[in-house]
Amino acid sequence: MNKYHIFFTKLANPLKIEIISSLKKSPLSVSELSKKLKIEQSKLSHALASLKHCNIVLSKQKGRKRIYSLNKQTILPILKKIDMHEKKFCKLCPYKK
Repeated sequence: MNKYHIFFTKLANPLKIEIISSLKKSPLSVSELSKKLKIEQSKLSHALASLKHCNIVLSKQKGRKRIYSLNKQTILPILKKIDMHEKKFCKLCPYKK
C-alpha cells in the first residue's frame, strides 16, 4: 500500500478530523475531548490510538491523566499549509462552507 494512501486514510474519518481540529487549539485529555466532541470515551480512545500509531497525535502522562497533542514537527505545519491552500486556492470550491 502506498505511504500517502496510508497516511491520508488515517485522516479520512470525520471523528479523527474532529480530534485533530480540537487538538490544534490545545492539548486535551480523553475526558476533555469526550465532553467537547460529545462522544463516548471508548470510541474516542480507539480513534486516538490509531492516530497515535502514526505519531499524528502524541501523548504524555500528567498525573493520572494522559494528555494528547498534535505532532508539532509535522502535523501542525501540514495543517498550516492546508489552511493556506484553502484560503488562497479554494475560494470558489463548491464544497467550502
